[in-house]
Amino acid sequence: MGGKATLDDLYGKLLPLAVQGDPDAGGLLCVNYVSGEHMTGFTEGRPLFVRKEDSKFTLENFVRAMLFASLCAMRTGMNILTEEEGVVIEGIRGHGGFFKGGDTGQRMMAAALNVPVSIPATAGEGGAWGMAVLAGYMLRADAKQSLPDYLDKRIAKSIGKAVNPDPRDVKGFTEFFARHKSGLAIEREAVKALS
Repeated sequence: MGGKATLDDLYGKLLPLAVQGDPDAGGLLCVNYVSGEHMTGFTEGRPLFVRKEDSKFTLENFVRAMLFASLCAMRTGMNILTEEEGVVIEGIRGHGGFFKGGDTGQRMMAAALNVPVSIPATAGEGGAWGMAVLAGYMLRADAKQSLPDYLDKRIAKSIGKAVNPDPRDVKGFTEFFARHKSGLAIEREAVKALS
């Protein structure tokens, strides 16, 4: 009675492998743009995976590269906020399918943003949760209540323990991010060649 494996089963088995990968994903490069990414100047994209001869191509590094690549546009935007606009980010509260598979998503995001990441128990459920929270905030009875106060009152009770960034992972993501930014030239050529 083997039964059919679900997507949740797949996430549960594959995503945690990223934690076992090399901090920089073994020198692998992934750009997982399908429809483009405005934050990095792409109106369309082509999924891309690149490795050099000396890259360590393992399943663990491949999964880590995929997860890290999904965080690069966010990191680009966060760099604008923190470096150009002086915004201080003390922590992130995450929600969505990225957080399936134990604390892997938290660890990868903490490495990418170099801040603690906490999630509610239902984080892996996905969906338009963030939009619903913002809509609830806009419709609140107390118009003077700030967004941080609203969030603390509404969702803080369900937020689990934060995962702090591991310095090795932060250094690894920084190396991956630099490689990713350089690799966007390859992505541009792929878009041109495969149009």
